[in-house]
Amino acid sequence: MKKSIPENWWNQLRLPVISAPMFLVSGTELVKNCCLNGVIGSFPAPNARPIEVLDQWMGQLNEELEEARANNPDQKIAPWAMNMVVHSSYSRLQDELALIKKHKPQLVITSLGSPKLVVEIVHEYGGLVFSDVSDLKFAKKAVEAGVDGLILVASGAGGHAGQINSFAFVDMVRTFWDGIIVLAGSISTGKGILAAQAAGADLAYMGTRFIVATESMANDEYREMLVEATQEDIILTDAFSGVSANMLKPSIKKAGLEPEQLVKKDAVNFDDMQRETNAKAWRDIWSAGHGVGAIDRIESAADIINRLEAEYQEALHTVNRNAGKLSTLKVN
Repeated sequence: MKKSIPENWWNQLRLPVISAPMFLVSGTELVKNCCLNGVIGSFPAPNARPIEVLDQWMGQLNEELEEARANNPDQKIAPWAMNMVVHSSYSRLQDELALIKKHKPQLVITSLGSPKLVVEIVHEYGGLVFSDVSDLKFAKKAVEAGVDGLILVASGAGGHAGQINSFAFVDMVRTFWDGIIVLAGSISTGKGILAAQAAGADLAYMGTRFIVATESMANDEYREMLVEATQEDIILTDAFSGVSANMLKPSIKKAGLEPEQLVKKDAVNFDDMQRETNAKAWRDIWSAGHGVGAIDRIESAADIINRLEAEYQEALHTVNRNAGKLSTLKVN
């Protein structure tokens, strides 16, 4: 059976967008305000430390969004999602699985490992599982594990990024997968959202665009650096986690390092993300995607989403108008 976005989800979305989970950036305020404005909000579980804080975050999001739905039945309020690292080196995996069973998020996003255990738990209560993939090998493994959606992390994505062109990635995956596709990588405008759909994706995954939101956990210096940055300020490096990630050169230089002289991290160990020393590195050295050049101001999540919706509608109008011209040409 083809897996597709549930109809009740579509009815609660203003835009086909997930605000991507960003380490040390996405917290409950950003997630909640994205959801309240009709965009799926998400956060990575390692942002909530210790585990008791994660328990609190999940319960808080369920309670506050349910209350908002009850008080505003006509408002489009999107579901929230939690992102989990399922790599074998991540020691908190079992504790986080227990919290999924307890709080039952409608969407769980897996990264950096097999999603099989997560799929079994989430499908038992009727939720969906999407899996981050950066190449065809991992996409096929995720499909075999029974996921509902694939998040194609293409070249130009902020943080851990793939190296495949976004349009080519969708085309290749569609040769063996007719389920949900979420496209990630350099999408910062409403035009980009529509382009992702036109390419064959169901949803767009937008991270960098929401770092500048006033509700994010990013500091003002990070936000201001994004407003000033262009694609030329981004470097793809494996020096910080052992996996290639797009990072901001100005933040690397500010930390006293030379971007062109970075050394690959010895081993991949995502459990390190919970330790203060490595978390400090990510707190001081910041990631961003190639879409950073379209970001020109710091504003609230609501204002960002309003602008994206206006850009999306304008792009849709332009496409429809041009399609009409093509139809006229064919008739003539």
